[in-house]
Amino acid sequence: MTTNKKGSHLTLYIIMALIGGIAIGYWLNASYVKKENDRIVATTAAIAAVHVPTDTTNIAYKSFVAEKAKLIATKNATTEARDKKLEPFSLLADIFLRLIKMIVAPLVFTTLVVGVAKLGDIKTVGRIGGKSLLWFFAVSLVSLGLGMILVNYFQPGVAMHLPIPDSADAGIKGAAISLKEFLYHMFPVSIIDAMAKNEILQIVVFSLFFGVAAASLGEKAKPVVHALDSIAHIILKITTYIMGLAPLAVFGAMVAVIAKQGLGILETYSKFIGEVYLGFFILLVIQVLACSLFIQKRVFSLLKHIKDPVILAFSTTSSEAAFPKTMMELERFGCSEKIVSFVLPMGYSFNLAGTMMYMTFGSIFIAQSYGMHLDMGTQLTMLLILMFTSKGVAGVPRIALVAIAGTLATFKIPEAGLALLFGIDPIIDMGRASMNVIGNSIATTVVSKWEGELKH
Repeated sequence: MTTNKKGSHLTLYIIMALIGGIAIGYWLNASYVKKENDRIVATTAAIAAVHVPTDTTNIAYKSFVAEKAKLIATKNATTEARDKKLEPFSLLADIFLRLIKMIVAPLVFTTLVVGVAKLGDIKTVGRIGGKSLLWFFAVSLVSLGLGMILVNYFQPGVAMHLPIPDSADAGIKGAAISLKEFLYHMFPVSIIDAMAKNEILQIVVFSLFFGVAAASLGEKAKPVVHALDSIAHIILKITTYIMGLAPLAVFGAMVAVIAKQGLGILETYSKFIGEVYLGFFILLVIQVLACSLFIQKRVFSLLKHIKDPVILAFSTTSSEAAFPKTMMELERFGCSEKIVSFVLPMGYSFNLAGTMMYMTFGSIFIAQSYGMHLDMGTQLTMLLILMFTSKGVAGVPRIALVAIAGTLATFKIPEAGLALLFGIDPIIDMGRASMNVIGNSIATTVVSKWEGELKH
């Protein structure tokens, strides 16, 4: 009873912080940083208006280059000055995310090792792992396919009519991801390095090896497994302390985003944002219906249980921030501790449904904006490539832009088109992170039920 009361209070505080942050952010946007925002808008328009001649021998070439460089320097300096003014609010969210990241790597390692060790034998690990991966890849295919269908139906980029730029530099490093690079990214050179960088997929791979080895040793490994189980519970206790700071983090994040972007960005890109969120809603309905086939009406109880981590992910734009809380809520719902410890960490590498849907939507939107026609064969190839290269993408803010940049490079789409998504990415990221949390919660619940490990 006490736990539920605390949980409901936390939800209330987070919602209050969300609303308060939007209100304060709007006020700051209209007053405190208005001058900087207006200057950024003006210099951005001026930069777009400067067309540098392709002929370097042209007498005016150097003057155009110098003019553009001056405008870019002015924009960067103004952006830095604005961000400095809003730094106290940004720090609230940044410190919270740093605290969460501090515990994610050891929590994934300890819980996954204990989960695998408790499963008992390699046959059980293989069976549950196989069921998990089957669900993950089915959801991935649905997510990517849904994004492709919606962007072709609505065609949000067609009205942009943008000329293909001379330079495709958007300021985000993205390159075609080969199978070799993906495999190198999957297997860690050092577990210490993987933990230091919060490389979740690499930690999952090492933890699986460690857990299987511990399970095969039986009694000899029990003291180590017991110690790791105790460490996991200590980390979860630390999580409850950190979660007390969540409302402050939400408030700071909302103030910073709205103060920088303003509510006007919602109007400018309302159609695009609406279409993406419609996609998230359809994806939610599909997953809820699929889950109801396994647990019937209990799916509504599941959604009620995970409301706190969903709101947290939405507010901080990070599904990773909600990981510890999601783990606790799934166990309270009735999912087996060993299944949660095994499936949920894997889901954060293999089952980021919201991110995957946006990858195809965003990539094809940019191609449409430049008037580039991608035939169905090319789009299906894009979908299949994303199906595999998206695995291991971390559930942290703005990571989807990096993944989209790699897709654009693969299909020779101008990466400068990423600039179209910069302003609205934090708003899209809210829904994306929330869908990732919901998708992984449903996957864990379904596998628990599949294994007969879901308590009533």
